[in-house]
Parts: sequence; C-alpha cells; structure tokens
Amino acid sequence: MQREVIPEILDSLPPDDPGAIRSRRDLRRLNFCMGNDRWIRSVLARNVNLAKKGIVEIGAGDGDLLRSVATLAPATGLDLQPRPEGLPSEIKWHTGDLFEQSSLPSGGVLVANLFLHHFEPDELKALGALMEPFELLVFSEPLRSCGILALSRCVAPFVGSVTRHDMPVSIRAGFTMGELPTYLGLSDRWSVTETTSVLGAIRTIATRRP
Repeated sequence: MQREVIPEILDSLPPDDPGAIRSRRDLRRLNFCMGNDRWIRSVLARNVNLAKKGIVEIGAGDGDLLRSVATLAPATGLDLQPRPEGLPSEIKWHTGDLFEQSSLPSGGVLVANLFLHHFEPDELKALGALMEPFELLVFSEPLRSCGILALSRCVAPFVGSVTRHDMPVSIRAGFTMGELPTYLGLSDRWSVTETTSVLGAIRTIATRRP
C-alpha cells in the first residue's frame, strides 16, 4: 500500500467542537485497546535514568499520556492546541507549531503517540533534526497494511463520524518497518528497534549510541 498523507478532520476542528470531543473520546478508547500508552510507559520505566532528565511529548493532544508519565519524571507537552483544562500544574506546556521552533524543550526522552504519521517526508526530516539533542526516542504510530485497514472497518460502527473518516486516513499515512527512522534521517549514531502489534501499531525505540 502506497503511503498517502491527507488532512484529517480532527486537525481542523476547534477543541470544543462536539465532533472533536467525540473523536478524542474515540481515540482514548482506541489507544487503550492498542496498548500504546501502556507500551510507552513500560519503555520509560525501563529507561528511568534517561526519563528523569525530562520527558517531552510532541503532539501531546489532551495530555492524557503526560498525566500518566509525569509520575516518573518531569514532563512537558507541545501541541498546536492550548493547554488542556485540568492538566496538573507540574506538567509544562508549549502551544505552537513544531516547524516554527528553533529547538524543542529540553529533556532526555522524546515521545510521540499517533502523531508523526501526519507529516510528509520533508517535514519528518526537519523533525528529525530537532530530535538530535535527545538520548531516547519512543514512538508509536499506525502500521500501514491492508490487514489493519480491514480491521478498522470492523471498528467503524462503534466510533463517531470524524473517527470513521480519520482512522483509515491515519492507517494509509502510517509506516512500515524501516520507514520512519529513514524519514527522520536517524544516523548510525542511533540504535533503532522496531516492532509491530496485531492491533495496528508500529513502535520505534531509538537510543543514542555512546
């Protein structure tokens, strides 16, 4: 399946739009079923010394992942959306466009969950340059495959209209093994491990070599 990046409806909706609210609720359920947050937390727990230098999440959305990892280490989120209501005060938040940043907030670990698939190869290369100061990269993204696309059709009756549109769009914009590290331009200074899950995630851990 050829990779295709097209706009998702959720990205164009204001945070208080009913369709956006429903879609974020759908995403929380899908994330739970896919185990993405649990997997990320497990990686951070195994690398707690790096996590204690600071955890930065790009595309932090409603801040749910940040809430769960802030118990491990200082946490910072960056997103186009304003700071989520009720986010604990100890979690730092930056509102803005990634591509307008000269650098990312400092930390030892950079995390992204279902976010990097939104970008074309040239944008991913630019993001890869911003990732250089970190020591550990932890990403969970959609696995691009016909089987996962078929599985998404089984889920469609149980989600809202925005998610019904955006879910297959996300899968078609997702990655297969080896693509994301290449798009990001991760050099041989990184040790990269990739795995996939039966429910449609492709997971990347990149550790900076000594």
